[in-house]
Amino acid sequence: MKCPFCANGENKVIDSRISKDGDAIRRRRECLGCANRFTTYEYVEEVLPMVVKKDGRREAFDRTKIRNGIKKACEKRPISTDAIETLVDNVERTCQEFQGKEIPSTAVGEAVMRELHALDGVAYVRFASVYREFRDVGDFLDQLKNLVDTKQGGEEGNPEG
Repeated sequence: MKCPFCANGENKVIDSRISKDGDAIRRRRECLGCANRFTTYEYVEEVLPMVVKKDGRREAFDRTKIRNGIKKACEKRPISTDAIETLVDNVERTCQEFQGKEIPSTAVGEAVMRELHALDGVAYVRFASVYREFRDVGDFLDQLKNLVDTKQGGEEGNPEG
């Protein structure tokens, strides 16, 4: 581990603790060269499957691409950054749980759509319009009708609603 102050590779661990969320180990280190202290985090390396695109290309799962697509769909909506991060976490977890070393990009897109559907109808339709490549207003209206039917069906089936 290189010191962020002097780039010396020699340091010692002064303190180790589990992070607040329990997903990492926080380590305080002291550089043996310049004596400055700095913090590092140690995470479990998650093994994510390769994403197989529609044209057959394969690429590594990219959490940033998922987050950017979701942010674009949620633009100007009353959705917090925390809610977006939770949604990205859920999609990533779904991909980690996928059996196999490869996952079709369609499965990733469908996971995003399920999460957005539960979070915000407008963001869901925005994402769907790009993901499903709507060709005309009819495609858009069909998706809206499905969204409304699903929401109404959920309310009618709910004895308290």
